[in-house]
Amino acid sequence: MAAPKVAVIGAGVVGLSTALCIVETCPSCSVTVLSDQFSPNTTSNVAAGILIPHTYPGTPIHVQKQWFKETFTYLFALSNSNEASEAGVHLVSGWQIFKNTPTPKEELPFWSDVVLGFRPMSEAELQKFPQHQFGQAFTTLKCECPPYLLWLEKRLRANGVQMYTRKVADLWELHSEYNIIVNCSGIGAHQLVGDEKLLPVRGQVLKVHAPWVKNFIRDGDGLTYIYPGIHSVTLGGTREKEKWSLSPDPDTTKDIFDRCCSLEPSLWGAQDIEVKVGLRPSRWCVRLERQVLSRGGVKLPVVHNYGHGAGGFSVHRGTAKEAARLVGECIAALQGSSSRAKL
Repeated sequence: MAAPKVAVIGAGVVGLSTALCIVETCPSCSVTVLSDQFSPNTTSNVAAGILIPHTYPGTPIHVQKQWFKETFTYLFALSNSNEASEAGVHLVSGWQIFKNTPTPKEELPFWSDVVLGFRPMSEAELQKFPQHQFGQAFTTLKCECPPYLLWLEKRLRANGVQMYTRKVADLWELHSEYNIIVNCSGIGAHQLVGDEKLLPVRGQVLKVHAPWVKNFIRDGDGLTYIYPGIHSVTLGGTREKEKWSLSPDPDTTKDIFDRCCSLEPSLWGAQDIEVKVGLRPSRWCVRLERQVLSRGGVKLPVVHNYGHGAGGFSVHRGTAKEAARLVGECIAALQGSSSRAKL
């Protein structure tokens, strides 16, 4: 058969990474990215981009760890390359702190041997946080989201990938143009494929100018965090389930700022506060699977890769590699049916 045509729907970190993994593993493919929004208007642009995994209750822990490890290894190599600055990927050290004694899973999370130098905080370090009684120190990676997405787009163009602004309302509208559809539509999958298990979790964050803040600080519940980046510090946050509003809430802004200042009082001197809101595409488990749609005797192979919730950046490369492997299975199946048709 001719070179298989693959359409990837979605241009956030998951969609772009999946498209890149497909061209890297299936170079004979013709890959196109379709999305109604590209950077800087994606949910990924709002994300803090720090690699601290979110746990998916419906996904086996060993699978989540594999996804995280593959993502960490990929970005660690990138942070050690001459493209690190352009891609906006860098190491960052800091603390995760707990007000109460953590559970065993919190005390030694599944990802503790993937990040660098994971250890309990010393008594001296904990003096910085008098309201907290336990903490962990480690080094992880952070992606500056806009430059990282632009770097991915540049890599895709260099590999011959086409990118078009297009809103796809129905997967079937693509069947005459493409052989395989890859659904990385994030929260858009709620409408695109009618996934009622997929729900928005609204996140509001602040981006502030506070260049003296060098270490990340994350409260163990994951609601309050301070993540320093190259040009700004991200302060968060909120997790508002089934809230669709993208309008910033002034009371929430004040609450986030006050919470973060209680952890790092020097932030009272922060300037240039910018408020951003995104809808995390949250699900009991990431939907990462093959599906063959059928209509009137016509078959349409689809690979789904969405529902990463708050943990998209932490596992994006790992899930993209698995989605690319599933696309390879779809291609093999198409080539098999094409060969049988010739007999």
